[in-house]
Amino acid sequence: MKKIFINCYLLLCLASCSEQVSNARQEATTPEIYPDYVDVTIPVGIAPLNFGMKSDEAQLVDAVITDAKGHTLHGQGRETTDFDIDDWHKLVSQNVGDSLSVVVSAKLADGWHTYRPFHLYVSSDSIDYGLCYRLIEPGYEVWSKMGIYQRDLSTFEQRPVLENTQFQGCVNCHGFNRGDPSRMSLHIRGPHGATLFLDEGKLTAYNTKTDSTLGFCVYPYWHPSGKYIAYSTNTTRQVFHIRDANRIEVFDAASDIQVYDIEHNQLIITPSLKTDSLYETFPVFSADGKWLYFCAARALPEGSMSLDSLHYNLYRVAFDAERGSYGDDIECVIDAGDSLTICFPRPSYDGRYLVYSLANYGQFSIWHHEADLWMLDLATGERRPMTKVNSSDTESFHNWSSNSRWMVFSSRRDDGLFTRPYFTHIDADGNETKPFMLPQQNPRRFYRELFMSFNVPDFIRGAVQMDNVKAVELINADYREPMGVVER
Repeated sequence: MKKIFINCYLLLCLASCSEQVSNARQEATTPEIYPDYVDVTIPVGIAPLNFGMKSDEAQLVDAVITDAKGHTLHGQGRETTDFDIDDWHKLVSQNVGDSLSVVVSAKLADGWHTYRPFHLYVSSDSIDYGLCYRLIEPGYEVWSKMGIYQRDLSTFEQRPVLENTQFQGCVNCHGFNRGDPSRMSLHIRGPHGATLFLDEGKLTAYNTKTDSTLGFCVYPYWHPSGKYIAYSTNTTRQVFHIRDANRIEVFDAASDIQVYDIEHNQLIITPSLKTDSLYETFPVFSADGKWLYFCAARALPEGSMSLDSLHYNLYRVAFDAERGSYGDDIECVIDAGDSLTICFPRPSYDGRYLVYSLANYGQFSIWHHEADLWMLDLATGERRPMTKVNSSDTESFHNWSSNSRWMVFSSRRDDGLFTRPYFTHIDADGNETKPFMLPQQNPRRFYRELFMSFNVPDFIRGAVQMDNVKAVELINADYREPMGVVER
């Protein structure tokens, strides 16, 4: 009885903390909120879309979400609406394929203002369990704390997969087979360089540099069979612009492509993807595994720093998964011309589309403010800019959900400095919706106080289970499992 009394008392206290919206001035416009969730399409299972007013002048923000059946959800706070997570999930799950009406009021210096309602559209297409990404500080010459993290998309819980706090080096280039969390490729760069391979709980540290290849394997992409991983190997350089709006340029001085045969522990190479006259990078397999797509540009003359003349086109070559061999002919899929460049190709898992980043030059569009996302229809060959997704700032790295109905991408639209993850729904006809930022419990405080960028976001279908003690032990050890090489 005492426990029940205490719980009732707490509920009364919480209710009394909400200020009644009264004598509100009715505004004709929708509210300017942060993040901008006005009229976005969301999946069932997404964490509450808490938001605040974009202006710091608001003393309180109040929101009432209502469905067509009259069910409501209320949230109020000084910085954020802070919806109850259980009530949020209940309301959203009851309205699959329908919309929710959101009425926002803000208390300003002259009193309450109530704005024109907007809607949240609840898609019938599900989204994967979570997101995996790297968080990295904006340092360019030295490594500070960084790590690979996973986020449960239904909550605000973020957990590390691996951080570099117990070894010296950079963690990067993580990749999964269509979001399968049980198998993962992860590269460690620095004095303890290695490629970590997670396979059903077993961890192995590989040395992917051989006498027959250019360097270590990076930019992984899994074959749908799970038997192969395509990698590029890159000699990467970095320069700083003095006057250009794009402050940093990351570029390749050389790069090749190979495919790792997991069962036979060997890299499969071919002379056609290992040429000094071309920089080949960003390999990805088609949804059926029969093609290997990649980007390539003519190599710069030795000693040249004419980086604005680096223009990558999209190519593909056949791949025989039974024999583990490449085709003879390389086909140019998209010729970007002499004024544009293509990078980060990502085919949808249903085999219908391929999305890529298009910038003015180079192969690392995350630093290019002009970079946008484009979609290629693999059935018709038509390509177009993703106008509802693109902004006036950088859109770069992106990945598909396992059902090919959601896409996560990196953008600097928030402040022009840090990349944040955004989601968009893509229907069967390739139409995208207005994107929304990864929800946080207090988004204003979280994004203002996080001086790190989200890097290489990818969907995961479940939590990644990695033995961190074992991983650190392998990284700090001297031994690396060698790989063989075969030419086909």
